[in-house]
Amino acid sequence: MTDRAALDPNDRTITTRAGHVALVGKPNAGKSTLLNRLLGLKLAITSPKPQSTRVSAVGIVSTETYQMILLDTPGLLDPTYTLQRSMLASAISSLRDADVAVYVHDATNGPPPPLESLVPPGTPLPRVRLTWANKGDLLNEGNRANLAAMDNVIVGSAEHGENIEQLLEHVASSLPLSPFLYPADELSTQPVRFFAAEAIRECALAILHEEVPYGIFVDVEEFRESKKPIYIRAVLYVERDSQKGIVLGAKGRTIREIGTASRVMIEKLVEESVYLDLWVKVMPDWRKDAIALRRFGFNVPHE
Repeated sequence: MTDRAALDPNDRTITTRAGHVALVGKPNAGKSTLLNRLLGLKLAITSPKPQSTRVSAVGIVSTETYQMILLDTPGLLDPTYTLQRSMLASAISSLRDADVAVYVHDATNGPPPPLESLVPPGTPLPRVRLTWANKGDLLNEGNRANLAAMDNVIVGSAEHGENIEQLLEHVASSLPLSPFLYPADELSTQPVRFFAAEAIRECALAILHEEVPYGIFVDVEEFRESKKPIYIRAVLYVERDSQKGIVLGAKGRTIREIGTASRVMIEKLVEESVYLDLWVKVMPDWRKDAIALRRFGFNVPHE
């Protein structure tokens, strides 16, 4: 990776642009769907359930003239327990490191409140900020026109791809002049096992109901690419014994359903056959336990 701090800003030989772009906004605004649309493939977890993104997922878009390192951040909210504080810290960290912030707003909720109102006072924000008014296809013509008339607002649809090229052009032109920061063929800075864990969690979110999905953490304990098919052993941690029973289901029916759906998603990602070995364990109240969260790899801010 290039050390951009060492670059000469007057070096006229640099003709490409590269930088970090934080996708930020309230929960369920469509940030992950937008990331997948910008990448042209499904990488980030998507779910109609809010707060499905827990840490910033990273995707890289490279063309001949620019490279965007896209950060799909957890939704901006008022945290009530330790995991949510970690999620907010992850979003703020992505904002702090970004060259451009794309504020993703659910257009069906009316005009977007200022981004500053969604983050703690004093949070550093990138100089370049624009608003993506998502789900614009669900608006009537009057509301759509009012949003489109606002400064630095692009109305579109991440689900259907409407105005995605306009967004890409706007963001690309705002990136700093820089050589590419990563090889042009890389799609993410995160390992495949991270996205395998996310695929399993997405399937659990889709199949399970009530409060159980929010109490699940997926830990990929083994990922052996040397074996054919690829061997993946993953543990689904829940907070209570009653949740373990729900995840397993009668005679193991539910965990098998999660495993089958997950395996299909992972095989599309790795383009190889996968043997998925799923287990369920109890970690009491892990979402509120700083020690457990750090064990799972979350960056837990100190009180």
